[in-house]
Amino acid sequence: MSTHTLAAPRLRGLQDRFWAAVTGRDEHAAASVILTALDDGIDAETALLDVIAPVQTRVGNEWAANRLSVAQEHAASAIAERVIAALAHHPAVRTTPRLGRVTVACVDQEWHVLPARLLAEVLTLRGWQVDFLGAQVPTPHLIGHLHTNGADVVALSSSIPTRLPTAHAAITACQAVGVPVLAGGSAFGADGRHARRLGADAWEPDARSAARRIGDGIAVPSAGRQQIDDLPHLGDQEYTLVVRSRPQLVREVLAQLETRFPAAAAYTEQQREHTAQDIAHIVDHLGVALYMDDDRLFTDFLAWTAGILEARRVPAVSLKPVLDVLGTELKDFPRSTRMLGRARTVLDAFLTTAGHDPGALG
Repeated sequence: MSTHTLAAPRLRGLQDRFWAAVTGRDEHAAASVILTALDDGIDAETALLDVIAPVQTRVGNEWAANRLSVAQEHAASAIAERVIAALAHHPAVRTTPRLGRVTVACVDQEWHVLPARLLAEVLTLRGWQVDFLGAQVPTPHLIGHLHTNGADVVALSSSIPTRLPTAHAAITACQAVGVPVLAGGSAFGADGRHARRLGADAWEPDARSAARRIGDGIAVPSAGRQQIDDLPHLGDQEYTLVVRSRPQLVREVLAQLETRFPAAAAYTEQQREHTAQDIAHIVDHLGVALYMDDDRLFTDFLAWTAGILEARRVPAVSLKPVLDVLGTELKDFPRSTRMLGRARTVLDAFLTTAGHDPGALG
């Protein structure tokens, strides 16, 4: 039974029951929802992509809204992964490989493994021989695997934009040994623009379309492409200099924060630690925006961070002095200055929409 013939109310009922099970930390109930649905005739791809996947998206959204804790989100995700493993070993869904070989991997330092796991299972269901390498695969290990085992295509997954420079290296390395790369995951942009900019041979927004694209065939890449061909703006060295200066930038923002945002003087040690982490993430996203020369990578992250802070009852106006200090420290870097200026505009718009005075600093 496909998702096209599965009645919407029944599908929503399965999602609701699976949601209740994973957020209730009841692994057996979660597995029962999926395995019973399989026994009742729902095909495994529908269970994976139309029950498990949307529930996992909801888990992430509820964490962002501060309605689930980090521990609750991790527990729900771990249960979902174990249920996927149970589904994969169910006798009704065993599939004999009859097509080619696909390697599915997350880029180095990428721990969000579920999107890649879903694609690996869908490809297996469709008859591919899949080598699923899991989370955070260092590029040399990925290339070693390809030399030893070969592949018709590598499906490379990344959810965090700060992993894009690493993804770029992996894409180029795979292509250098003659294996095309299909990129997927939210890091590459909702429209795939970052995948195209980094020279990936294909991009798709979800597991179904990715499996279909792999089935249609992806051409072997031509030899001779270099990373600098993709991103000539890297010649200005701003990316390298900002990334190398990250520790000093974080320290300088922290040192000036209490003066520029008086409420920070009352922060606990734990709050100061969280603030340092937030500042480091901001610098990291400025770095990757410089790598890609894409202002939206930085401004979108800043708007997202503002929303996360507000959901946790931390005033988003506290981001203004962070941008101001970074602007002063990086005043001689034209692309950084441009991005920080646009981020201030985005932040002011967010604060106005949220009913705050953009000029107030607490």
